[in-house]
Amino acid sequence: MNEQSGIRVGVRIPPCDRVDRLAGTARRAEELGFDQVWFPDSQLLWRDVFTALTAAALGTERIGLGSAVTNLVTRHPAVVASAARSVAELAPGRFTLGLGVGNSSVGPIGMRSSTGAELRTGIATLRALLQGQECDFNGVRSRLRDPAPEVPVHVAASGPRNLRLAGEIADGVILLSGVSRTTLASATARVREGTEAAGRTTEAIPLTVSAFCAVTDDVAAEARLLKPICASIAQNGGAPFLALAGIELDVPARVAGVYPDLVHAEDWDAAVEICSAWVSDEVALRFAQEFCLFGTAKEIAERLTALHADGVTDVFLQHVGSYDPPTELIESVGSAVLPALRPDVSR
Repeated sequence: MNEQSGIRVGVRIPPCDRVDRLAGTARRAEELGFDQVWFPDSQLLWRDVFTALTAAALGTERIGLGSAVTNLVTRHPAVVASAARSVAELAPGRFTLGLGVGNSSVGPIGMRSSTGAELRTGIATLRALLQGQECDFNGVRSRLRDPAPEVPVHVAASGPRNLRLAGEIADGVILLSGVSRTTLASATARVREGTEAAGRTTEAIPLTVSAFCAVTDDVAAEARLLKPICASIAQNGGAPFLALAGIELDVPARVAGVYPDLVHAEDWDAAVEICSAWVSDEVALRFAQEFCLFGTAKEIAERLTALHADGVTDVFLQHVGSYDPPTELIESVGSAVLPALRPDVSR
């Protein structure tokens, strides 16, 4: 961990390729000094997340590994418990189980996301299994052999109710609000409400922020690629968060011509053009400046240090796109941002 800023820096790797190649991407992130790699879960878009995590565990030695995030809808809690235990055995002390409500896993197969109550119940079952306790499954009492009680469970959240829930029950919280100080303050306040209700303190709970990132001298040119991301946030209940940063958008609930959705569009250039109907270049630039880590290596390092000062313990960086590995992002951040962030650390 960086002695100066204290923030742990991770990178999101979509399982968009053969898992042996993904393991090589994770290994390169480790070589360049990243603290964590996170793999998302969406069974129709990518390779299986736990298979990717297994390959990464076998191909690395130090770097933290996490799911960002899997769910308890397409995967039964007992299935997740077994998979998490299996990865944790291969990477002792390095694995974090990130959970969410489902999103891109459930939508393409006509299922709905978890409710807060379902997520609470599912996590309770999952934790009991990981601790070796017996659970009742429709009248059948069962337990997990060779449990793994040390697996931390982090919950991803964006809405007020799920942020409170995460603060109440999770070992860590993954904030989906970007790096805007205004929205982060609002999100962490909801997490604090949950921790206080549970008799815990927010300071004891890791707070991870996800953020799109690009090391660039031309933010305006790169920002245009963020239009589908910005539109999707407005489309899926995030308009109030955008409004806090002065971004007012009215995006229809359904947008034709984009598969499977705005965030994971297969034809990204087409999605950018379609979303230009609602998201101007000026709005995209403001979104990049407020919510994302777009800028020079020095500027990004300074913002990461400021994030830690605001109580963020971890960040995982995302590149724009879902179907190619973040090779360029890993190289640019690893070669320029991390050395600026950690001037006294040699690799």
